[in-house]
Amino acid sequence: MSGKALFVAYHYPPIAVSSGVHRTLAFTRYLADWGWQVTVLTAKHTLYPRYDLSQNKSIPEQVNVIRAWGKDTARDLSIGGKYLQFMAIPDRYQSWILGGVLSGLKSIRLNRPNVIISTYPIASAHVIAFLLHKLTGIPWVADFRDPMAQEDYPSNPSVKRSFFWIERQAVKYASKLIFVTESAKNYYLERYQDCDTKKFCVIENGYDEAVFSRVELLRLGTEVKATSDNLSLNFLHSGVIYPSERDPRFLFRALQELKQEGGMEGVAIRFTLRATGHDDLFEKYIREYGLENLISLEAPIPYEAAISEMFDTDVLLLLQANNCDNQVPAKAYEYIRVGKPVLALTSKSGETGRLISEIPNSKVAPLDDVIEIKNALRTLIDEKKNGVLSSAPAVENKSYSRENGAKRLAEILSVFS
Repeated sequence: MSGKALFVAYHYPPIAVSSGVHRTLAFTRYLADWGWQVTVLTAKHTLYPRYDLSQNKSIPEQVNVIRAWGKDTARDLSIGGKYLQFMAIPDRYQSWILGGVLSGLKSIRLNRPNVIISTYPIASAHVIAFLLHKLTGIPWVADFRDPMAQEDYPSNPSVKRSFFWIERQAVKYASKLIFVTESAKNYYLERYQDCDTKKFCVIENGYDEAVFSRVELLRLGTEVKATSDNLSLNFLHSGVIYPSERDPRFLFRALQELKQEGGMEGVAIRFTLRATGHDDLFEKYIREYGLENLISLEAPIPYEAAISEMFDTDVLLLLQANNCDNQVPAKAYEYIRVGKPVLALTSKSGETGRLISEIPNSKVAPLDDVIEIKNALRTLIDEKKNGVLSSAPAVENKSYSRENGAKRLAEILSVFS
């Protein structure tokens, strides 16, 4: 069964700073392929911190895209880098709420949808959807993905209070609340115990098989770089590294100590950190730990090129702090689909740690435990030296695919069509 859906999503092509765009892009593409009339209400590309207009070609032709006015408070509305705090609540794209509501109402008058779906981040997207729901009565589905307000996040008390307010509106007024893990869903069930539990759903993150198939086809027709010879061991982290939730300094310290102890003899180690989003900060750390000859910071590249690069490395690196135990980043599923060994620096008891622990030839160590990180690195080095560091079998588990997730979303939305 099909219908009309209005997606409210800050992250949509041509944004070039977040892997979060791929979930919404895939969902809108599959729904459109299955007969849904899909409209995406997003921001003008000039609002994005970084964009690549060539990425617009990834938007399906049958998807209608509305780009609403908005400003980045920190970049566009500040004076000398300073601005009033209320101007960045719930986030620095607060003005997009006004533009989004006005553009959304105009679109609804012309082509009324059966359902409005908002996706986090950015928090403003949920506010826009809530207001459109209240003004029009159209059912609202809130794709939370990960938890919003947490014990230690956001650090700003005013922003945190605004997150709690958004959560309460979603719990009260949204017809469905979607999370990416069972533990994230349970986290909210515990917080809002009076809520109708039937509202709560899980659609995991995943990989987009359509993208991987294109990449693999292109690689068949080109000369592919060898992963490495027997004397080199290449690691790759692809995507944003948040300074707190994905703090790399414990890894850097482990590498420093391993280097000082002679633990790297006989193998040339190289870490590539691609598109960290915080190169200036990490360049400082790399110099402090004396790792300039081991770690390189590389610029962003198009998504399909980034996927192809994953196939060309020896070990894929994943970073995630304990306060993200209820989450599984899309990157984890992409790594699994590539089929290379994964070094996951994350809690062994968290959702991501449990997932990666099931993958052959992969290692899990706490993000903040230098000793365990060193042990994992030593094991990988020994396996490389002994010729037993092999790729994990490529996983084409349909339960990990975005198409499967889109089917579940279509089932959820079918009651509104």
